[in-house]
Amino acid sequence: MSLLDYLIPFALALGILIVVHEFGHYIVARLCGVKVLRFSLGFGKPLLVWRSGGDGTEWALSAFPLGGYVKMLDEREAPVPGDELHRAFNRQTVWRRIAIVAAGPLANFVLAIALYWGLYSGGVEELRARLGVPVAASAAERSGFIDGELVRSVDGHPVATWQEFRWQLLQHAFERRIVTVETINARDEIAFRSLDLAGVHVDQGEQDISAQLGLRLYRPNVPAVLGALNAGGAAERAGLKSGDRVLRIGEKQITGWADLVEIVRDAPGVELEVEVLRNDVPAVFRVVPTPVKERGRTIGRIGVAVADAEIRRDMMFTTVQYDFVDALVKGVEQTWDTAALSLSVLGRMIVGEVSVKNLSGPVTIADFAGQSAKMGWAQYVKFLALISISLGVLNLLPVPVLDGGHLLYYVIEIIKGGPVSERVMEIGQQIGMALLAALMAFAFYNDINRLVAS
Repeated sequence: MSLLDYLIPFALALGILIVVHEFGHYIVARLCGVKVLRFSLGFGKPLLVWRSGGDGTEWALSAFPLGGYVKMLDEREAPVPGDELHRAFNRQTVWRRIAIVAAGPLANFVLAIALYWGLYSGGVEELRARLGVPVAASAAERSGFIDGELVRSVDGHPVATWQEFRWQLLQHAFERRIVTVETINARDEIAFRSLDLAGVHVDQGEQDISAQLGLRLYRPNVPAVLGALNAGGAAERAGLKSGDRVLRIGEKQITGWADLVEIVRDAPGVELEVEVLRNDVPAVFRVVPTPVKERGRTIGRIGVAVADAEIRRDMMFTTVQYDFVDALVKGVEQTWDTAALSLSVLGRMIVGEVSVKNLSGPVTIADFAGQSAKMGWAQYVKFLALISISLGVLNLLPVPVLDGGHLLYYVIEIIKGGPVSERVMEIGQQIGMALLAALMAFAFYNDINRLVAS
């Protein structure tokens, strides 16, 4: 993938999330009667500005794109004409100010719910939670998992997909206890496996949790039988036909479809001697794989699909779809669970229970954006929802500079019966800026370390 394959999805995601967040502030400010002076995507010098509405609100695109802001009429920033004092932000009741400030993060949560709602209403294809042969001497092997069985639940929580299975394991990983996994095999026999999570570490520097436990995704043993051939493809030109079973390529015996794919991919433009079994009679053909660019390297393809692809695909994938109401409930549940887990991880980082290596910065986020976009629109939408939730949680943290810091000031104002002094707010802003700068620097440091390690 080229750099643009990462930058474009990242920029698009960033733009959507910032606009949604700031629009939350904007719309509630307008509903509360506050005059909005500027809506800016980005910080710094405005590069593009236009005005609209009776108040002449400025809509700006600014130089530094990692953020945005809504500038409201406020006596603390500039003198306000007497006839507009009632429209100044600082003249609003504390409850209105809370509503305006909280609206940004809440808009991010609403966006995530809407994205999940749309996905689950329309239906999204997911990997089934079907297990392969566990890693030898692993926790999964000790639990007795067998090849091909399907996970049905974890500690009573229903599981339909591999992603849901991993999510349940992640939620229980911090407790490091034994969980009960319900499975069903090909003979419809139900089993309950006790899986010990004591040795699991939630750390981006470590293996994925499922890998740490020795759990593997099911890989069907697919015979090297040719299915549909592309018209004019290398296989068709060589004389191969649908139904041929590949026995040998060159000197290598072919035991399954994976062997065939590996050899063909590694031989772009190279003539291969292919022996097949056709109607119980061996036959030899010469095939030259067509060179194709993929992820910056040249691979070979012969234009043929595996036989019974749909049947095998059904073993591996399932379509997750709910009706209109259930899809909304699912979206709310997933947004809530993700936000709660994010807060839990942050809290555990502070007390040292979880490694700070889990912090990610813009480089890692851009990497995820590019990878998810390449996997398809559904995965990109899921990525967008996840980052939207993370942005909402981050902004609600009680750190001055962030929305959560302002909300903290307003809570103190309610308790003490008066606003926090300008001096206290100024000191808080300085502390908040320092904390935010340190957090960003550390996240960027983690990004660089991951790049070097990979």
